[in-house]
Amino acid sequence: MPRGLILGIARAFRRKRPSSLDILSPKRAPRGYYKGKNCKPTGFHTRKGGYVVLQEKLPNYVVPDLTDFKLKPYVSQCPIGVNASEASQTAK
Repeated sequence: MPRGLILGIARAFRRKRPSSLDILSPKRAPRGYYKGKNCKPTGFHTRKGGYVVLQEKLPNYVVPDLTDFKLKPYVSQCPIGVNASEASQTAK
């Protein structure tokens, strides 16, 4: 087969991404678009360049009291050797 025919078939099967599925960036978006880093805003910008933080927009974490808790917060990367027969018996 001629080389040009093979290249033409290859070009026909090459898939191009449609323009509607392009990655949206600030260069391709409308003028006021800001992509951000996938986090919620915690306030707003003022006219003079400042930033006002709103307390109701800040995350509020509720942590229980763990004073007499038996388990430790650390999980070792190198666990103590466990026999496979013991592990299978406890799983049943």
